[in-house]
Amino acid sequence: MLTKKKEESFKVKGEHLLTQVKKLIQEGNVRKISIKDKKGNVLINIPLTIGIVGAVLAPVLAAVGAIAALVTECTVSVERNNT
Repeated sequence: MLTKKKEESFKVKGEHLLTQVKKLIQEGNVRKISIKDKKGNVLINIPLTIGIVGAVLAPVLAAVGAIAALVTECTVSVERNNT
């Protein structure tokens, strides 16, 4: 069975970045999250798989928090499974 991928992007202010990433992770149908700066340079790619545990996500979320402290605005690209 083939799954189609859907990609969407949106701009987020730095102070809302961590909250938005946590919200996307909780949705469950997200396969990958990419965070880019204003110039379009990828700052971090977060691949998400089924069964990822909070302990594994803790360092990733800490890195997202550090990025949020450094950038004023960024673009979040989300790759979802379309079932």
